[in-house]
Formats: sequence, C-alpha cells, structure tokens
Amino acid sequence: MPPGGGRGGKFLTEEEQKNRPKVTKDLLLRVLSYLKPYRKQLLLVLLCIAVSAVCSLMPSILTGRIVDVLTGTDLGGWIGSGLAALVRLILLSLGLTLISSLLGVGESYLNSWIAQHISFDMRNQMYVHLQKMSQRFFTSVSQGDIITRMTSDIAGVETVVSGTFSSILSNLITLTVALIAMFQKNWVLALVGMAMVPIFTIPTRFAGHTRWKLAGEAQACNDEINGVLNETLSVSGQLLTKLFGREQDEAERYRDTSRRMMKLNIRERMAGRWFFSILTIFTSIGPMLLYLVGGWLMMKKGANLTVGDITVLVALLGRLYGPVNSLLNIQVDWIRSMAMFTRIFAYFDMPVEIENPEHPVLPGKIRGDVRFEHVNFSYEPGRPILKDISFTLQSGRSIALVGPSGSGKSTIVNLIPRLWDVDSGRVTVDGTDVRDMDLHALRGAVGVVTQETYLFNGTIRENLRYAKPDATEEEMWEACRRANIEEMIRRQPEGLDTMVGNRGLKLSGGEKQRISIARVLLKDPALLIFDEATSALDSISEAAIQAAIDPLIEERTSILIAHRLSTILAADEILVIRDGEITERGQHQDLVHAGGTYQELYETQFSKALENPGEKEA
Repeated sequence: MPPGGGRGGKFLTEEEQKNRPKVTKDLLLRVLSYLKPYRKQLLLVLLCIAVSAVCSLMPSILTGRIVDVLTGTDLGGWIGSGLAALVRLILLSLGLTLISSLLGVGESYLNSWIAQHISFDMRNQMYVHLQKMSQRFFTSVSQGDIITRMTSDIAGVETVVSGTFSSILSNLITLTVALIAMFQKNWVLALVGMAMVPIFTIPTRFAGHTRWKLAGEAQACNDEINGVLNETLSVSGQLLTKLFGREQDEAERYRDTSRRMMKLNIRERMAGRWFFSILTIFTSIGPMLLYLVGGWLMMKKGANLTVGDITVLVALLGRLYGPVNSLLNIQVDWIRSMAMFTRIFAYFDMPVEIENPEHPVLPGKIRGDVRFEHVNFSYEPGRPILKDISFTLQSGRSIALVGPSGSGKSTIVNLIPRLWDVDSGRVTVDGTDVRDMDLHALRGAVGVVTQETYLFNGTIRENLRYAKPDATEEEMWEACRRANIEEMIRRQPEGLDTMVGNRGLKLSGGEKQRISIARVLLKDPALLIFDEATSALDSISEAAIQAAIDPLIEERTSILIAHRLSTILAADEILVIRDGEITERGQHQDLVHAGGTYQELYETQFSKALENPGEKEA
C-alpha cells in the first residue's frame, strides 16, 4: 500500500491547531525521563532499526547486479560472474531479506516491550497520584476527563514510543542510504528521481485533507449514534422509552443517524479510491522518467550505465516515497505526541491538597474524642461554608447535626477524616490535630454511612471484605446480624456469594444501606458517622435500619446527620446548623419550644413522625 493509504495523509484539527503545545527543553527532558530506565533496550532497538533498514535496501541494490549478470553486462568484481555469481547474488539477497525480517520482528518485540512498560509506569503513577487528590478535584473535574487521561492519553504513549520515534529513525536511515546509493550510481538520475518526490506528495496531501474532513464528520456522526445508544439502551433510558411508548420514534432516530453514517463512509471510501488511482499514476511517472533519461544517457551520451544500474535506481526511487511521505507527516505526529504528554503532565502537576504529614503522629488505639475549635472553611475563596464552628464530642457519646439543606452539615463531618482541610481553626481527634495524624490511621478510625450507598459489582462477601480483607465467615455473619440484614442474606440461594449487581441495583435501597452498615462494622471504627443514612428509604426499611443504628449509637462515638426525629432523639446532644454556623445546641426538649430553627424544622418535618408513625418522613 502506498504511504498515506490509511487516511491519505495526516492533518491537525482546528482544536489541535488552536491548542498546539509549547515544546520546551524541560518538556522534552521530562518525556525522556520515562525512557531512561529502558535505555539499554532502546539502544538495542536503534541498532536493530539501523541494520534492518540497510539490509532491507540491499536486495534492491543487488537486483541491479542480478540484471547485469543475466544480460551479460556485469563486469565481475567481488561477487564474480556467470551462473555461480547469479546464484550467490540471489542467495545473498534472500539472506539479507531474511535478516531484515528477523530484525524487524526483534525490533517490534522490543518496541512493544518498552512501550508497554512505559505506559505501565505512567498508568500506575497516575492512579496513585489520583488517589491522593482531594474531594475538590473529583467534584470539579469530570469523570470522563479523568478516564480519558487514564486510558486514551496514556495508551497513546505506546503509539509514540513504538511508532513515532522508531518511524522517524527508520525513515531517516532508509532515506539516507537510498539517496547515497542513488547518487553513487548516477547523480543525474538521482536528481531526476528526487524531483519527482515532491510531485508525488501533492495528491497525497490533497486527498488526505478530503478524507480527514470526511473522517471527522463520520466521527461526529458516530458519537451521535453512541449517544442515542447510551440514552435509549441504558437501564433507565429503555424503561423511559417503554413507559412513554417512544420505541418507534427512537428506532427512526437511530435509523436516520445510521443512514448519515453510511453515506459518509461511502464518500470517504470513494475519496480514497480516487486517491489511489491518482497515486498509481504518479508512482508510475517517476520510474518512466528514469527509464527515459537513463536510456537517453546510455544511447546518446554514452554514459557508463548498465540496465542493472537503472533498475537499481528505479527500485530505490520506489523506496523513497514511503519515508518522504512519513517524514512530511512527522510534524502532525510530533504535535499530537507533545500535546498528549502535556495533558498527562498537567494532571501529574496538580498539587495534592491532602497529604500525609512528613512526620505523622501514629496514635495507639483511638478513643474517638472529637473537637472543633473555631473552624472556618470554604470550597471557593470568598464563599464561606462554615463559620467559627466549635463543639466537643466525647468518646462514647453522640451528637446530631440538623439544619436546612446546604447549611454545612456534611461538610463538618467530611473535615474529620480529612476529605477536606480547614481554612482556619483546627479539628482534633483525641487531642491531636487531624492534619498531624497519619492519614491511614485517622481514616481507619472513622466509619461513614452515607445516604447514597455505593456497592461494587460483585458478591455481598466481596463488598463486606472491602472493609476487612481477612474477615472470617463468623465475623461477616456477626456484622450482618448487627446490621439487621442477616435474615435476608440467608434467604438467598447463594448466601454471602449473592451478586449485588452494578452499584447494588439487584438489592433494594434498605438492603444496600444495611450491607453498607455491616461493612462499616467490619471496619470496627472508633467513630461512626451516619450522614442521612435513612432519608431516602420507606418506613419499613427505615425501621430495619434504625433498629441496626440504635444499639451502635449507644456503644460508639457517633455523629448523626438526620431529617428524622427518631434518629435525632437517640443523640446525647443536638447541634442546629444554619448558614454554616451553630445557631442552637441542646436536647430535644430544650430546643423544640425555643422559637428557633429547630422548632421550625420540628413543626415542618420532625413532628410528622409522631402524628403519622407509619408514614415515611420528609
């Protein structure tokens, strides 16, 4: 296939032209730092490429000698003459071809080995780095962008290492050796052949631009098709389609988009067919010109040329087309490679906000005494979320945080395991500032049950053991019993090996929540945090979960964020949070008639539990 046959040339998109990276010495050194551990393998690759490139050209050069032997114009020389020389030339040509092929296989293996190891290193470095990022990063960057960096961008490194770098070297060596050999044969014919190379690239670039444009339109259409599939064939999408009776409409939308895709593909294929036709003509012109000029030199000028020499020059000219076209496209490959590395490095350069201290405090057994001292916090500068928060939670006791949505309740509890760090003030556990404590030890002492329970797509056993990988069968069943989920699991044919489905979709909301409680219990934390753990459940599920939570509150240090009166009444103290401040504190009987936020919440939400105990509370 002629060079550029895949897409007929390479071009930068408008976005790529706009966002061309600035290639600096520091960027290049940083890229090369990933190659440094494999420099021995790289040197071996370079040797393979150089020897293979020379060996692959030698059969073309030897072809001229073979032709001269056959026509009787060979003058002998180091290879001899006659039939023996012909056999030796053919065997030598075959041997060099075999060596070139074997070296090519070795080069491909080494290239792949180096590329895979470098991408392996980068993937692991990226994953570890992303794990260290704070909640701010994950709430401000789209998940799709993170996945793209981890997959497409790093996968592109393999192409750069195994393709772009080796392609540059291979093409340069092939081009250099071919030109030297051509000029050694005849400088006039070499210049004629070189003059044809730029003309050859014209249809390549023109047809390539057309195909690139059509390929871009086809990609956009393909994205639209994927969008339709994601919307209408997902669990929620297909249900909505059925309930509103829109199957026919969606089928027609998919058919229309597919039809546009089909037409674009046909146009792209035909553009390529015309390109190959034109390319065939141009690739034929060069050899014909060499035959014409070579014949003229031999017949009219008496040049010291043989038929074999002209055959060699024609063969070498054909070998020039590929490297020249590839090198013309190197700029595109280079810009894309540097842009890809720039995107990856941009993630690596994002600062880690929550880091383990250089000399962390490693506490013994954490009791769970929590103290907030004049804490202020904001997600964005100038927009305070918490203002001068101070309270003390003694080990073995519990507090409930209540207040309107968005008042800062969840933010308060997220500061304890250092999902965020305070702007000013401090949070202490057992008298030690959490910023001075070992992160692993601190987070190991805190167990959180949230409203939106997340279960991995695996078995109940696997989800439970996420908290304690070496948990015994007895420990898991005990945790399930205390979480009030044992009976449900024993009813399942597979027991603990029951699959929960993607995000636990095979279980009800109450079942998922109780499994999450069992998981936290296996962790055996000193401090339990329930962040509106029952707010999205029906009354039956709520009762089952409340039955699991109540004894836990009595035996462990607990913080409860709740909208339900039953949960709030179980706490030793109630803190009322409004607009990021503690506006009231005390017990239920003290706050319910105080005329403040708590009384307002009680009258609009909490009192319903007393008036309608069988109904789900707001």
